Amino acid sequence: MLSHSYPCCQTASVSRPPRLAFKITTAMSSETKQRNPRILCLHGFRTSGLILRSLITSKWPDTVLRNLDLDFLDGPFPATGKSDIERFYDPPYYEWYQASKGFREYRNFEECLDYVEDYMIKHGPFDGLLGFSQGAFLSAALPGMQEQGKALTKVPKVKFLVLISGGKIPGLRFGQPEAAVGAFSSPVRCPSLHFIGERDFLKTEGEVLVESFVEPVVIRHTSGHTIPKLEAEAEETVLSFFQRIRKMVSDEPSSVRSLM
Repeated sequence: MLSHSYPCCQTASVSRPPRLAFKITTAMSSETKQRNPRILCLHGFRTSGLILRSLITSKWPDTVLRNLDLDFLDGPFPATGKSDIERFYDPPYYEWYQASKGFREYRNFEECLDYVEDYMIKHGPFDGLLGFSQGAFLSAALPGMQEQGKALTKVPKVKFLVLISGGKIPGLRFGQPEAAVGAFSSPVRCPSLHFIGERDFLKTEGEVLVESFVEPVVIRHTSGHTIPKLEAEAEETVLSFFQRIRKMVSDEPSSVRSLM
């Protein structure tokens, strides 16, 4: 596997087809004996793992990032159209799957599920998922699909989610994509952290999504469809959420973690 080191991160090739993963890894604290949660990060529609990494590392403080082990994966499919961020970030851009204009037909959704699971098998185990926009749609549905045996059947259970500018996959109201139809048929019980922007065009969808979770922690911000900067109160909320997650994953026996 080819790799190239950057400050605080690494790039690695991925099979089916080759894509880049950008990692931010920090050491476990020797004082607390708690390990940092490993999080697979899924970018937005027609962007990339590198772009999501750039946004998060520029907007979230070190007080948050130093307690996380983040892995930013590119989507499996090159963008099939124009990207909304072309003025700000250079290509390449990727998609997780494709949908028709009215969200009645989906393409490559099952292939996307296989791609994510394959990466988790080879580079995990991961404790949780972080998703933005299309990546948040996918991340939000995965615990329910995993519970039903529709996805991620060969990897440990997803223990928590971080969902930024997300919602339920729009096609679910039309019974599409089929693999995700039952994803929210029962309340999602894993802890979740939701970011909802006041000026985000997905604000309503984000509010509806929160209702499907048993233990949601919600941060509302004044920005739009973006990774928000963390003001003092939001930073404390994020730190508290991840401190709880760190304790949860540190208390779990390694044998259970590897076999779940």
